[in-house]
Amino acid sequence: MDKEKYCKYRIIDAHAHIFPEKIAENATVNIGHFYELPMTGCGMSSKLLESGRKIGVFRYLVCSTATSPHQISSINSFIAAECAANPEFYGFGTTHAGSEDIAADAEQIISLGLHGVKLHPDFQKFDADSPEAYKIYEVIEGRLPLLIHCGDNRYDFSAPQRIANIHRDFPNLKILAAHLGGYQRWDEAEKLLKGDDTLKFDVSSSLAFLTPERAAHMIHTYGAENCFFGVDFPMWCHEDELERFFALGLSEDENRMILADNIMNYIGI
Repeated sequence: MDKEKYCKYRIIDAHAHIFPEKIAENATVNIGHFYELPMTGCGMSSKLLESGRKIGVFRYLVCSTATSPHQISSINSFIAAECAANPEFYGFGTTHAGSEDIAADAEQIISLGLHGVKLHPDFQKFDADSPEAYKIYEVIEGRLPLLIHCGDNRYDFSAPQRIANIHRDFPNLKILAAHLGGYQRWDEAEKLLKGDDTLKFDVSSSLAFLTPERAAHMIHTYGAENCFFGVDFPMWCHEDELERFFALGLSEDENRMILADNIMNYIGI
């Protein structure tokens, strides 16, 4: 990649996963098995920084997902510790629709200095718009933004329609809809979702599957001001994803907005 092309931009990675070193390799392998895709990295903080440094990333939104309620507290503590050790990190905690005390989970996230909540309904196996999930949104609306995995053509847990339902029913909940609103279900996402002050999108795990013309069209449909750059590390490497991003042929202003400015304004990085 031509470094002169991107060195003039500030870059924030708005979607990255990290795991404790002792489980990072297995966690990364399991993600690859889940998506039936080869992983390009290992989900350790050091590997994330090494990958992002190649394109000059200066901040990362880092997260992990509790696949069962008993993992919530330890994951939140881990993310907070990694943020304390790495000032480049901006951490989101997690909770689960099966948690016995969602309010306590939210208080832990806030007390640890984390800035939002990450959910992955497909991993966590609950419908994103179920009554149980709505208890989460009731607690965090107006307090913590939500980064939520969206879409999968094998499951319906996080279908774009469910994201639209959440957006309708919680108008003051700041939602960051991952993967352009619907991994592998982009046609549905584009029909059902519309970017605005509370509904934003990241481009992670999308650019490798969509043609540049299709991805650019989706960004313009949602509004470039409502889209964020994200890599979904360790699924993809930063150099490859940035090259795919520049292949979209967006304007200089759009590049700057999506690569950093939008998310800086949205969550105050």
